[in-house]
Amino acid sequence: MNYNAAVRALRENGPQRLYVLWGREDYLREAYLEQLRRACFPNGADDFSYRRFDGAALDLAALADAADAMPFLSDRTLLEVRDYDTNKCGDADTKRLLAIVEDLPDYCTLVFVMDTAFTPDGRLRVTKALQKCGEMLQFAGQEGAALVSWVTKRFAASGREIAPGDAQYLIEITGGLMNRMIPEIEKVSAYAADGAVRRADIDAVVQKLPEAVVFELTDDLAARRNDAAMEKLAELLSDRDNTPIFLLAAIGQQLRRLYAAKIAAQEGLGTDAVCELCGVRYDFIAQRLTQSARRFSRAALERAVVRCAEADYTMKHSGADDLAVLEELLLRLMAEE
Repeated sequence: MNYNAAVRALRENGPQRLYVLWGREDYLREAYLEQLRRACFPNGADDFSYRRFDGAALDLAALADAADAMPFLSDRTLLEVRDYDTNKCGDADTKRLLAIVEDLPDYCTLVFVMDTAFTPDGRLRVTKALQKCGEMLQFAGQEGAALVSWVTKRFAASGREIAPGDAQYLIEITGGLMNRMIPEIEKVSAYAADGAVRRADIDAVVQKLPEAVVFELTDDLAARRNDAAMEKLAELLSDRDNTPIFLLAAIGQQLRRLYAAKIAAQEGLGTDAVCELCGVRYDFIAQRLTQSARRFSRAALERAVVRCAEADYTMKHSGADDLAVLEELLLRLMAEE
């Protein structure tokens, strides 16, 4: 989804009758929803023609009545349904919901605002009907250049400057979702001693995603910084949410990405191919994967991927202690030539 293009289309064409807003980027989702409210009520908020429903307790009969109700002191009605999982609709609810969305009045805008974990199941009758009758907009993470620009502007609003490379680093270690980055940007802005934000400021206060720490851990393995690698493992394990099986999955994924980046480099493939093979969104992360992969031999990465698969099997089938399996894996990776 091109967010700016979607907003332009909304302003030029006006609100449609049905929207489904979904995806992990809830910051942009909420921003688009606010634009939709303004398009429905250009003269300001209208409590008489706006209703919000809780999806967990949604009464479809009440929703149908609200859809049929004429607007009062405005040209449109806006109905907002939060966190209603259409993938779990039974036959009876599907029939009721289809009757609503297929017969919405021209003056009514119905918008389903989905949980960030929701992904529409395209096989379902209800999903096909929503696609046919309205707009399903996916709010995914933004492209690298646009996100770097957004980060730069957020820091500028606090009187701080950040270099593009450091903005990319912040995106990488936080996962690139705007709502996650906003409090981190505020912390860094408050911590930075002067107007310039430096990498050390970011490292001092930003909470890194486990996947970002795992990236650093594999770099330590490649550089034979074994003590540093063990320190990062201890740092990850200090968070109770980071179970050994979760960390094994993260380490295995990172090593598979490095292996894919190594093959791509040897085959002369470019950054786009690395993004596709490794399932990453940003060019700068693909470039860093390629650089990190150079520190390993192809054979070493092949063995590392196999070691992770063996450890995964052991954790799931042998009854061995998960932490002991994870630590043994790391020691075996350290011993690789």
